[in-house]
Amino acid sequence: MLWDAPYIIEILTPRKDGDRPVQEDMERFAHRYEQALSSGCAVSIPDNPLGNLRYTALETFDYLGLQTDPEKTLINLNTFHSKDELDLLLQDAARKWLRYVLVVRGDGSPELPKLQPRDLEAEVKMVTSIELLRYMNTRHGDIFCTGAAFNQYKPESVERVKLARKKSAGARFLIAQPVMGEDFIITSLMDEDIPLVLEAWMSPRIELFFKSVKSPLPMNLDNFDPVKNLETLHEVYPRSCVYLSMLHSLSDWRAVLPRL
Repeated sequence: MLWDAPYIIEILTPRKDGDRPVQEDMERFAHRYEQALSSGCAVSIPDNPLGNLRYTALETFDYLGLQTDPEKTLINLNTFHSKDELDLLLQDAARKWLRYVLVVRGDGSPELPKLQPRDLEAEVKMVTSIELLRYMNTRHGDIFCTGAAFNQYKPESVERVKLARKKSAGARFLIAQPVMGEDFIITSLMDEDIPLVLEAWMSPRIELFFKSVKSPLPMNLDNFDPVKNLETLHEVYPRSCVYLSMLHSLSDWRAVLPRL
């Protein structure tokens, strides 16, 4: 299973509106992807994070002619697509045997279309990850293994209700928001009948994360050390797979990742 890997390393695809030559950024992606796989890790590829227009994982693989490892590749899919684009993405992923998909609501922008309830035959006012999960598992449940996000920084009662709905819609694994040391909500999730992957923020600029979730920076994180925090997560949650975001590609991974 994907979460049997020691780490899932997040790697961004090139921006479509970037200043640098696309070939250079594509080669950088290929290097990072192959570096992660050769280290025994899995890879997660976000879908237009922060609303920035980027090449999809599938476009990037095609551009590079890159040999993928379906058992160690997690593509992300959000609700900011047209219906035609969504169906083409799913068909292409199925042809490439890419079965693991993290389904999230995503970050929008004026440049990106948005799925409408009628597109997914959903009786709601606005499409969220739950409707997208249900659509995928109704149409393609025998092909994809879908996962969902859990935000422990929102009221727990609200997130628990969402979790139940996501599981009912077909989510088969969870990825938490970045975890800072021992977290009692995360600990309680270990009792759920669904695999839980913990995210670790690997940049010392932890304020960027808390700004993104619109939460004040805790006083005890003024001198945040991502490597020490990762070590703590391994001590407290020794059996959990860890999702690494903001990991610098040029660092010596074996010097900072204890499980390699």
